[in-house]
Amino acid sequence: MHPTIARLISAGPVATDGAWGTQLQQRGLPVGACPDAWNITQPEMVEQVARAYVEAGSRVILTNTFGANRFVLARHGLDEQAAEINRAGVENSLRAASGKAAVFASIGPSGVMLMMGQVSEDELKAAFAEQARAIAEAGADGIVIETMSDPAEAALAVAAARETGLPVVACMTFSSGAKRDRTMTGATPEQAAEALFAAGADAIGSNCGHGIADMIDVCRRLRAATDRPVWIKANAGLPEIIEGETVYRQTPAEFASYAPQLVEAGVSFIGGCCGTTPEFIRAVAKAIDK
Repeated sequence: MHPTIARLISAGPVATDGAWGTQLQQRGLPVGACPDAWNITQPEMVEQVARAYVEAGSRVILTNTFGANRFVLARHGLDEQAAEINRAGVENSLRAASGKAAVFASIGPSGVMLMMGQVSEDELKAAFAEQARAIAEAGADGIVIETMSDPAEAALAVAAARETGLPVVACMTFSSGAKRDRTMTGATPEQAAEALFAAGADAIGSNCGHGIADMIDVCRRLRAATDRPVWIKANAGLPEIIEGETVYRQTPAEFASYAPQLVEAGVSFIGGCCGTTPEFIRAVAKAIDK
């Protein structure tokens, strides 16, 4: 096990952070704008989000770099600023953490389909390597590859991230199939765990796609399929569209009430995804402390 991860989980399950996109939107990020660009143009707003999670009890916070690979940034004409945007994202979270939390930088999907031949493996790995290098140079404590639907893409991202020597967490989203227990490309938790383990991930997990109640089974299956620590970040229940707005109705207390079951299912890291806020993390941190 990577020493950084071993140290973090030595005293039991660890609270991570919650959603970032919705928190930035509350601070004025327009829908459809590039969130990652705010690392440079609105660093104090990004830092505010990170600091709110640290104050809520997160022992690991992420960075505002989810879409900061050159393929996603190219949609906004920012692909040549990929390294700069990633470095700034890590620096913002490090300032907010001020030694009270570890900073694991976020790497999200490329937005291009490997299986459809839109991009080659070499091109994809190079884009992830560029992002991972900038993250490592800026002083991050680890890397989280998240919201992945294709295990082959996730494995390339893991391989690129591993070259930095930082601990690498790899997370898939399981929300497809009749039982909503497969990724969009059809992988089960067991198949994903096998692929991510083979790629060299130091921890594996799942984020997004599910409310916390449905994550318990996913967690149990991942735990049974690998000896790697399991990382779970669930949504605040299922979203409802009300007057064109996406609304999550679950309360922080309801969300946190499932934390003990996740711990029983073998979780090592627990946080929130879409719809969760610092209040959710405060409730989770209290629940797992008990």
